[in-house]
Amino acid sequence: MSPQPALQFPTGETLRRARGRAARIAEILGQRYPVTRLPLRHENPLQLLVATILSAQCTDAQVNKVTPGLFARYRTAADFAAADLRELEEHIRSTGFYRQKAQAIVRMARTLEEKFGGGVPQTMAELLQLHGVGRKTANVILGGVFGKPGMVVDTHVRRISRRWGFTVQDDPTKIEHDLTQLLEPSQWSDFSLRVIYFGREVCTARAPQCPACPLKRLCPSAKFRGRPPWMARRTRGGQRRRRGAPARPGAAARPAATPRAASRRAASRAK
Repeated sequence: MSPQPALQFPTGETLRRARGRAARIAEILGQRYPVTRLPLRHENPLQLLVATILSAQCTDAQVNKVTPGLFARYRTAADFAAADLRELEEHIRSTGFYRQKAQAIVRMARTLEEKFGGGVPQTMAELLQLHGVGRKTANVILGGVFGKPGMVVDTHVRRISRRWGFTVQDDPTKIEHDLTQLLEPSQWSDFSLRVIYFGREVCTARAPQCPACPLKRLCPSAKFRGRPPWMARRTRGGQRRRRGAPARPGAAARPAATPRAASRRAASRAK
């Protein structure tokens, strides 16, 4: 990652205090979720890589329905590299954005064959050379199958880390940088998985369970019911508007995205 600015906390706390709070949160999450397992079923690094690409804009449960048949048909990187696109698309159609995902899988597999002898590389720099693989996917692979530190920043980690006041950033790469400054590398993989579990169960996007949350005393957003002022969107005039709040009177509605634009956004989020 490129050099990042010094950490800033919307709570105004010091780095030392934020690290202490992060350590306590990690401890409580560890007690709540003592066993961390990747929800995507796989038997080897290649399968996890493909499943992670398929999981973009799709539930893990649906991916797990698709992959048994998919992995029975395509067993190696060479198989995926030589796949007929239309046949591959039919296998993964139910995961959504199947055309883009099929192309990404084939191009990724061809790079594996050409540069890495068909094996999945074990470093961030090498993984990022694969088509359709961004830092989130790379961190899943590093932590999930190679036992290397990897802070996965998905939609849950992005939302909750901001609610906890551990970052003022919105970009996943910058959030990853901030979170890795708060915890030891040995904690990164399990911590991010536990935050994902927690985001699905308690700290949801639309209805966070703040009054009953086991972390409410450690969460500066609890008193705001998960919608703190530092997460409010900025209007054109520079003012902040909380998510879910009505737009100012007379404001023009944002035009709907075209299908092509929506596809580009989805492909970007997949990385």
